[in-house]
Amino acid sequence: MNILVFNPGGNSLKAEIVCCEPRQQHAFEGTMLISVIIEGIGKDPLLSKYHGRKVIESEPIAASDYGDAAKNLLHWLRGPHKEELPGLDEIDCVGIRVVHGGLRLTEPTRIDADVERQIQDLEKLAPLHNKSSIEILDPIRQRLKDVPIYGVFDTAFHRTIPDHAALYAIPFELSAKHSIRRYGFHGISHRYMLERYAHVAGKPIEECNIVTMHLESGCSVTAIRGGKSVDNTMGLTPLEGLMMGTRSGDVDPSLLPFLVREEHLQLDEVMTLLNKQSGLLGVSGESLDTRVLMKHYDTSPRVKLAMEMFSYRVLKAVGAYLAALGGAEAVIFGGGIAENTIFFRTRIGEGLRWCGLEIDSDANQMLIDIEGRLSTQESLLQAWVIPVEEGLQIAHECCHAVAG
Repeated sequence: MNILVFNPGGNSLKAEIVCCEPRQQHAFEGTMLISVIIEGIGKDPLLSKYHGRKVIESEPIAASDYGDAAKNLLHWLRGPHKEELPGLDEIDCVGIRVVHGGLRLTEPTRIDADVERQIQDLEKLAPLHNKSSIEILDPIRQRLKDVPIYGVFDTAFHRTIPDHAALYAIPFELSAKHSIRRYGFHGISHRYMLERYAHVAGKPIEECNIVTMHLESGCSVTAIRGGKSVDNTMGLTPLEGLMMGTRSGDVDPSLLPFLVREEHLQLDEVMTLLNKQSGLLGVSGESLDTRVLMKHYDTSPRVKLAMEMFSYRVLKAVGAYLAALGGAEAVIFGGGIAENTIFFRTRIGEGLRWCGLEIDSDANQMLIDIEGRLSTQESLLQAWVIPVEEGLQIAHECCHAVAG
C-alpha cells in the first residue's frame, strides 16, 4: 500500500511516500520511498529532497501559503524525473498530521466534512498548526479525487493521561464546560519512539516504562508507564512546557497582562511574541537551530545562556517524570536536537547521574542522526538515541485504518 504523507510544520510542509503492508506490526517496517520538505513558506520557499537525514538536492519552489505549497509539491512529485516513484495514480491513501484532535478525534480518521469542521473548531487551541492542515486539503482533493484522506492526530497518543495530570487547578465547572485540560502533543513521535525502543530492547510494549524526548523546533517530554502516555509537558496548546525553538514554554501567566500594559501591546501581539520570537531564538538573538548556536557557544554569552536554559529545563522535565513514574528503565533521545547535539546530551547525562545514568562518551560522539545505545552497558538507567520517523508512523496508522 502506497501512502502519501503530509506533515505541516510552523513554516514548512514535509511530504513522504511510504510503502507499508497491513500485516506489518510496527511503523519502522514500512519503506520510505521519498522524503521532501518545503521550507520558508510565504518567504523564500525552498524544496529539499532527503536521503535519511541528509539533504541531497534543493531547488526553489512557489509556496505563498500551505495550499500553494501542497499544489506545487504534488506537481513536483509527478515530474518526469520521478520514474523511480509510484505515480500519483498509485497512491492508496493520503495521511495528514493534525496537531490537535481534542477529546473526540483519538484515532486515525477519514477527513469528511464533519471531521474537517471539528479540526477547524480546534484551531482556537492550535492556531499555528491546525489551520495549515486544513489549507492543504483542497489541492490534495483536486489532484487525488478518489483517494481517501486520513487525519492522524498528535494528541491521540496522550488520551491515556489521567485527569489528575491533565486538569488545571481552575474551577472544575470551567474545565468541564470548555474541555480545558492538558492534551499533550507530539504523540505521533512519542509513539514511534516507544514502539521502536520496545523492539530494540526486546520487550513487550505494555512492559515499557520510559521517558521520551521529542526535541526539534517544538519540544516535549512524555512519561510512559506500561506502554501508555501518562503525562506530557505540553498542555491545552503546544505553547506550554519546555523552552523551544521560538516558543517560550512555561511562563508566569501574569507576564501576559504585564507585557500588554508595559509594552503597549495587544494580546494577540503578546501571543505572537511567545510563539514566534522567544525560546532559543529570542534568548540567543542568533538562531533556533542548535547546530548554529553551538558554533557560537564559546564566544556569545547569550548563546551560552540559551543553551544552558534549554538543557536545564529539559533536565527538570525528565527528572520530574522519572519521579512521577517511580523510576524508569530508559530515557529516549529523539528529534533533531536530541539526535545530533552532543553538548545537550552531555548535560542531560550529567544531570541524571544521581539516578544511575552513565553516558558512554564514545557513543555520544558517534551517534549523530543514527540509532544506538547512548549509555554504558552497566548504566542502571539506560539511554537510547532513536531518530524519529513521523512519516513512517503516520503511514502505518493510515494503512491499518484503511485495511480495517
